Amino acid sequence: MTPSNLIGGHVFVAGGLAKGGLKYASEIGAEMIQVFVTNPRGWALSAGDPAEDAKLRESGVPVFLHAAYLVNCGSPTPATLENSIAVIRHTLRRGAETGARGVVVHTGSAVSQSREDAMRQIHEHLLPVLDELPGDGPDLLLEPMAGQGRMLCATVQDLGPYLEALDHHPKAGVCLDTCHAFAAGHDLAAPGGVKEMMDALHEVAPGRLRLVHANDSKDPCGSKRDRHENIGAGHIGAQAFADLMRHPAAAGVPFCIETPGKVEKHREDIDLLKKLRSG
Repeated sequence: MTPSNLIGGHVFVAGGLAKGGLKYASEIGAEMIQVFVTNPRGWALSAGDPAEDAKLRESGVPVFLHAAYLVNCGSPTPATLENSIAVIRHTLRRGAETGARGVVVHTGSAVSQSREDAMRQIHEHLLPVLDELPGDGPDLLLEPMAGQGRMLCATVQDLGPYLEALDHHPKAGVCLDTCHAFAAGHDLAAPGGVKEMMDALHEVAPGRLRLVHANDSKDPCGSKRDRHENIGAGHIGAQAFADLMRHPAAAGVPFCIETPGKVEKHREDIDLLKKLRSG
């Protein structure tokens, strides 16, 4: 019997990180939550509210943070690199203050420079951030992207060189987004497709999967387009999520929806994932 997967979602935090986030979690039936602690589309660093942080820590609800979308440690632009490292450091600190298990960060793009230069840059600038983390602090969770342009990680196999650039640091974990993986070419809808991808993930990053972003896809496999759909309503289909929860590499790993809609749609997605978990 493998450990059960907690099922939750990215929640809205209007009214306060704990007050708003936990209220939304209750409304959708979430067993875990993911939140932003800064503007997801900007560089500004929000200080946070110690009282709200304490309520979140004391709630007992497992929490993950997501770093701003602008973060790109592979960027050749010095200002983007500097801001990216600052945001990651800040979000990891906020993760410690809120009791978060992990901080999700997009693996980024080489943009106009070579992949080798981008990886060398990640080694030089991101590895020291990992070295600063206390053993009981949140992990940094690397999220591969859909594969458009010069993305550094798209397929799970791409995580191998990325983790190598980080010296396979023990605080470097993985966040797997099902829509991204499908868009990058992992055919999760095909018979055996989930097993093939998860076996490959275990090969390159054994024991590092900490979170699954459970999202169906509006576009076909290999589209390289990151367009999320509600569970079972897209090209991936519901069965793939059941297969994922039954794979040994996903044992005990939380599943977090980032699907379209608000309370009603999110509750439906979480209810469906819970049925697939028990089925």
